[in-house]
Amino acid sequence: MMMPRLYLAKNLLRPDGVIFVSIDDNEVHNLRLLMNEIFGEENFVAIFPWKKRTAKSDVPFGVSQDYEWIISYTKGEFGAGINIDRKYYYSEDYPNDGWRLSDITTQRSEEERPNCAFEMIDIKTNKKYPHNPKRVWGVSKDTFQSHYEKGKIVFPDDYDFLNISIPAYRVFESEDKAKALKKYGSEEAKKAVSTFLPKEVGMSEDGNKEIVDLFDQKLFSFPKPARLIKHFVNTNTEDDFIILDFFAGSGTTAHAVMDLNKEDGGNRKYLCVQLPELTDEKSEAYKAGYKTIAEISKERIRRARKKIQEEINVEIKQIASEIKNLQGELPTDENKTEIENLKTKIEQLKTQDLGFKVLKLADSNFKQWQQIEGKDAKALAEQMKLFVDPVSEFATIENMVYELLLKSGKDLNSPIKKKESFYQINNKELILLLEKATQEIIDSVIAEKPIKVVALDKLFKGNDQLKTNTVLQMKDAGIEFKTI
Repeated sequence: MMMPRLYLAKNLLRPDGVIFVSIDDNEVHNLRLLMNEIFGEENFVAIFPWKKRTAKSDVPFGVSQDYEWIISYTKGEFGAGINIDRKYYYSEDYPNDGWRLSDITTQRSEEERPNCAFEMIDIKTNKKYPHNPKRVWGVSKDTFQSHYEKGKIVFPDDYDFLNISIPAYRVFESEDKAKALKKYGSEEAKKAVSTFLPKEVGMSEDGNKEIVDLFDQKLFSFPKPARLIKHFVNTNTEDDFIILDFFAGSGTTAHAVMDLNKEDGGNRKYLCVQLPELTDEKSEAYKAGYKTIAEISKERIRRARKKIQEEINVEIKQIASEIKNLQGELPTDENKTEIENLKTKIEQLKTQDLGFKVLKLADSNFKQWQQIEGKDAKALAEQMKLFVDPVSEFATIENMVYELLLKSGKDLNSPIKKKESFYQINNKELILLLEKATQEIIDSVIAEKPIKVVALDKLFKGNDQLKTNTVLQMKDAGIEFKTI
């Protein structure tokens, strides 16, 4: 079951993408071998132990298996990182570049670094600061003066607002941004991701609580908590990418992505896949009307979306109140900047995309040609009659729109606009004629100046002149025209 899905996952994964697979003790060893074979041993990222529950007593051998193992692989270019929320000081001597303090001592002893074992003297106050024999200074006696002249050394008496007892090393905000830009392609400071998962990611019981909060009953057994998924999504240094979940289950991934976008204004998108697996007839889910797990997934996303929208509305009101209070204060530059930042935050919240589409895998809306065995001319003639109209008897206009959109290489999230009797895809990229064709409609289509037009051939039945004129008009207008 897993091998074909993992091969497909590798094909779909971006070069700088990453995959996380959660598994328990029973098959973790086989999964690791399988992942090595598919992704390559050199692309192994890490194993994250997730504590899913507290210890149970009624277990085999008296040993409670409380952990699941989240195995991670990449295709070779992934670089993890978590945003660092750093506080910078702004002082009169450095008004245009914020700065922070860093430890100026090292883990080296005076025996290891004798040139860094010296008494540091504050040139302004003449105060002396002896070195620690077990943690000498990070600068040597020879380089101290150079660092001091560049403003890199800060003494306890330099600023009234600092609470330090020994000298510290100054790191400028511009230095942090330049370093982050070189390493991550962004000015946001990052830190390495630890395989140790913090308590904040939650356990299975937290996932259960999320379901109960949304549905007022437990409909799904042992769902992952949204905070766990958010933690792993956050390891990516970008905030605009696609998260694919092969086993949507209760819809935790969609919930986590929407919530994370609300928190940081990101534009991440989710794609959740779930087979219409039947729920147990004795289960709470079945009794509540959810006949398949896919139905639970969809309803979870709907309810999570509604809950997040309500939270956004509350936050907007709070920010608006804060803006009103600031507008009642003295209009200092700092005040004005804060007001503009808050207004930007409101616009960001208002434009948060919480929409989603539900698409089902189904048979084609167009008849499939079946090869006739032998040389039965009568059977071949009968089949050709069926294909005078290639549209299946079960087809619907909406389903045909999406099928042709996919077959034309367009994204399923492409904007679709209904205009008169045709469908406009991605503004002027593609127009679909599926309902009727008249000279007036053809003129309207050409006036839109699309790149390509696809029409059902049956729309021109009995009107060869219209079809011929349409082909010539499209050609003259530089529009690619195709009939099916």
